[in-house]
This record gives sequence, C-alpha cells and structure tokens, in this order.
Amino acid sequence: MAEYGDIRTGRHCVFVLHAHLVFVTKFRHRVFTAAHLERMEQIMRDVCADFECELAEFNGEANHVHLLVNFPPKVALSRLVNSLKGVSSRRMRQEFADLARHYYRANKLWSGSYFAGSVGGAPISVLRQYIEQQNRPV
Repeated sequence: MAEYGDIRTGRHCVFVLHAHLVFVTKFRHRVFTAAHLERMEQIMRDVCADFECELAEFNGEANHVHLLVNFPPKVALSRLVNSLKGVSSRRMRQEFADLARHYYRANKLWSGSYFAGSVGGAPISVLRQYIEQQNRPV
C-alpha cells in the first residue's frame, strides 16, 4: 500500500499515481555535470508544478536522468513528458553554452524517445533508493 502521505485528493477522486521517467541525451552523449543536473532538477520541478504534479525524486548520470513523478489523473503523461523535455532542453541550452555548442546541429538535448513506467509493483522506497544510487558525475 502507498504511504499515507502520498495519497492525494482531487475534486472527485482520491489517487496515488507515480511514474518513473527516464530521458536520454541525443546520441547518448555524456554531457551532464553535477551543475547541469542541479539546474535541471529545478527546471523539472517548475514544470511539474505547472502541471500540478510533484517531482518526488530526481537524479541522473552523464547521459540520462531519472524522475519519479507523482501526478493527478487529469494529466496526460505524454503531455507532461513533452513539456519536461522541451522546456528543460530549451532552458539548459540557453543557460549553458557548452550544451548548446555540443548540439549545434541537432538543436536538441534529448533523444526523441523516453521510458515511462508506472510504479506500483515495487515499493516506492525501493525505487527511491534506486534513483538515489545513480552515479551522479562530480
């Protein structure tokens, strides 16, 4: 069962919806540093707030990021992913010249694909631990 604090209510529903999202950089290039990931986490939190979602966990490595998102049933996950990838790509390339220079031809930070998994089979604590144990670059 979900933790009591994770249960959310809407106007006509009570829900606990979590999704595990993974975004991979274009061509799987290893471009992220710790500073990139710190800023990206804030950008992702802002986008989630716009969708009335909660970014429960965030971490990543040099070529991909993991997100654990708690979202309401009215949010289409594909639209959330589209905004997360689009806004983060645009802002990161604007704020970090090294990223813009790296993708000068493609003009995209992320690969066109993504992973989205519903979370419910494994306890959330196990998934949180998995995301926390990602090898964040120094």
